[in-house]
Amino acid sequence: MERISNYIAGKWDNTSTNTYLPVVDPAIGEPYAELPNSDEVAIEKAVKAAAEAFPAWARLLPEERGKILLCIAQGIEAQLDALALAESIDNGKPVHLAKRIDIPRAAKNFFFYGTAAIHFASQSHITSQAINYTLRHPLGVVGCISPWNLPLYLFTWKIAPALAAGNCVVAKPSEITPMTAHLLTKICQEAGLPAGVLNVVHGEGKQAGQALVAHPAVKAISFTGGTQTGATIAKIAAPRFKKLSLELGGKNPTIIFADSDYEKALATSVRAAFTNQGEICLCGSRIFIERSVYTTFKKDIVKAV
Repeated sequence: MERISNYIAGKWDNTSTNTYLPVVDPAIGEPYAELPNSDEVAIEKAVKAAAEAFPAWARLLPEERGKILLCIAQGIEAQLDALALAESIDNGKPVHLAKRIDIPRAAKNFFFYGTAAIHFASQSHITSQAINYTLRHPLGVVGCISPWNLPLYLFTWKIAPALAAGNCVVAKPSEITPMTAHLLTKICQEAGLPAGVLNVVHGEGKQAGQALVAHPAVKAISFTGGTQTGATIAKIAAPRFKKLSLELGGKNPTIIFADSDYEKALATSVRAAFTNQGEICLCGSRIFIERSVYTTFKKDIVKAV
């Protein structure tokens, strides 16, 4: 059975962890790997590595940071099949869906922010005898906590902009779906990302996640997940004046009007509700149907489903 490792200071490191969690293949209900159930000791080590790497990474020209991020994007594209298979085994996603959406979007995240790193627009304003203008500086060490439904896509969506801006990252992927994050660390290493710029610590939210959010040296937190967990994170982060980005639970209604393109509305409603097994925060979880087409549409959508 494969043992997944934390990635700290450019090395795979489980020296801070004595307990491990099973990683279960949902297709067969059996574990195929295990990962460290990290705690505050591993988080402390990762934050220290990120803090030490920060000055050099922040000083690096945006063009140089961008080049590394573009190399990571190319590495993801080159590993499309392996990453799609890993994601399928992690959370039961069809391989074709991972190859069509998740993995290409992960590569595009790094591509977009790798190019965005070299473009900065600002405005200056003359006020009496002074000129006001904007300077942007990286924050330092940021924490990124990602969910299990789109493991690599949402993981990279957090990491890529943070790195492009000159921050260093301590990231915690979902303990349910750690394999693509583990493979990404290898791609980052091969792309020449300096040691300590990205650190990946595995484990449960109540241990590793909470320690990351509460750490005084972590200046910002990006979290995608449940509303209750987001509220807990906000309570910890707010008194410490950390910058906070929360993408929480929420579903959308699909509205069907009588004068819509009926066949298109039917097909779109099914796809909107059940793509990725319905495990997307913007999937349509309920359908409002105009009364005159209600009975017909209800019968047809049940048949289509």
